[in-house]
Amino acid sequence: MKILSHSSRLRFLALTFASSTLLSDLCAQTAPTAPPTVVFIGNSFMFGAGSAVRFFRPSSVTDLNGEGIGGVPALFKAFAIQAGRDYVVSLETSGGKNFDWHVENKAAVIGRAWDFVVTQGYSTLDQKKPGDPALLIRSAKQLADLLHAKNPKVDIRLVATWSRADQVYPEKGAWHGKPIAQMALDVRVAYNLAAAGSPAIRAVIPVGEAWNRAMKTGVADPNPYDGISAGQIDLWTHDHYHASSYGYYLEALMIFGDLTGLDPRSLGKNERAALELGLSANQAAALQQVAFDELSATRGRAPLQPFKPVALPR
Repeated sequence: MKILSHSSRLRFLALTFASSTLLSDLCAQTAPTAPPTVVFIGNSFMFGAGSAVRFFRPSSVTDLNGEGIGGVPALFKAFAIQAGRDYVVSLETSGGKNFDWHVENKAAVIGRAWDFVVTQGYSTLDQKKPGDPALLIRSAKQLADLLHAKNPKVDIRLVATWSRADQVYPEKGAWHGKPIAQMALDVRVAYNLAAAGSPAIRAVIPVGEAWNRAMKTGVADPNPYDGISAGQIDLWTHDHYHASSYGYYLEALMIFGDLTGLDPRSLGKNERAALELGLSANQAAALQQVAFDELSATRGRAPLQPFKPVALPR
């Protein structure tokens, strides 16, 4: 048997080390990276009450309460797939609840190391004291603390919701006598204060202001009580409280654009989810434009990036 010289042995060991290092690097580069996780925490404004969105593609997301809901989270998932982005999407929702209820009753369910959290509280800020932001601010911090303890790098985004027509036009409404846009603006102020209370809360997504923009630009009718004008859409459903499929579609577009940094207009007028929900091509395009304009006006970050959409699986 041939015995290698000392110098030959050194060269052999060096080559062996280099080969193993290269192989290790290649394996690291080709190893699959787990897709980011997103959990949606909220109430009926998140699960899509009053519209077909409630049960839209429920198998594409994980309902942590086991109620078979798709909702706005499933719409977000559909947009992400068409944009070529992979997210593991879950939701925990319960009608008529604020942040404090989720902390007190669902901590064991939602208390995980999520990458992203999208959440919203009760529509009037406080069910017992409409317009009072104290509970929302206090409980948003409690929720953020719970989630931050599980993952110090968690990215939490609050969804500032829309003006309720039933709180503006009828005399019993807490915002009666004020312009339809005012409730959404008041809600946004409260959510800004809530976001300032925790460094884990990265952003407030201005869904209510997107609704305001849709009404101001003539895409949507501002008063469902006097009928819907020709060529306009009704963002509310039959109770003038919850959203219609149009309203939830706009909500999901805003969340998608804010979280991904992608231009919702790239989804295109033939976007599959819109067609499944009964939106016309022109209506889908108009709502995508509204979302783009509102995000561009309020994000304060890098411009939204266009993308080439891919087909959404059946």
